[in-house]
Amino acid sequence: MSRSLYYYVSQKDDTAVISKLQELAVKKPAEGQDKFYYRIRNEGIRWNKKRIQRVYRLLGMNKRKRTRKRIPARVKQPLLIPQQPNQTWSMDFMHDALMNGRKFRVLNVIDDYNREALKIEPYFSINSNRVIKILERIILEKGKPATIRVDNGPEFISATMHEWCMEKNIKLHFIQPGKPMQNGYIERFNKSYRQGVLDANLFSDLMEVKTASDEFEEDYNFHRPHESLGNISPVNYRLKNSTHEVF
Repeated sequence: MSRSLYYYVSQKDDTAVISKLQELAVKKPAEGQDKFYYRIRNEGIRWNKKRIQRVYRLLGMNKRKRTRKRIPARVKQPLLIPQQPNQTWSMDFMHDALMNGRKFRVLNVIDDYNREALKIEPYFSINSNRVIKILERIILEKGKPATIRVDNGPEFISATMHEWCMEKNIKLHFIQPGKPMQNGYIERFNKSYRQGVLDANLFSDLMEVKTASDEFEEDYNFHRPHESLGNISPVNYRLKNSTHEVF
């Protein structure tokens, strides 16, 4: 390398090019160098393609970056008490581990009307397809909900879940990210389940979790007094308001 080349300093001011490429990268993160070049040319700016390519690489834009999936803006809505069963369901995931350290997940589904636990399903892995199968079993037994309130977990925002709800004419109501209080009914249920099952027992296998969960679900629905329901159980509350009889 010659001495003059070694000490050569470019006299070009690339400030405008850098600013423009950074602006396009924010607005159009899925597009690349060629698209940016033609966008710039279509705006009437006659920068050389090699210059744009040089600055593009200098900024490191040619290196693939992992980005988080962006969630659409969620509208804040008040947590209303449904006036009848199957008007609004809520569902959420919980996490825990067996004694050997293997982690598992629990899908909880409740009816907001009377806080009845519709299903407590522990699995090592629960994807969108399994969530749909669980919901279909509940629908066969309880009927179809008008709305299901969920957070922004990947199983709930997936295309598979969206298409199934469209087919069943069920509305998915998403809470705002980082606002679990907007799904307060299921959060309160999760606390009771955590205290009564997950924190109260050590499990050696998933079958023990299922057994304890089934026992908790039966007691919660049929026997456990609920303050917001007038200190009667969820099932008794539903029967009281439908037949005015409590068993």
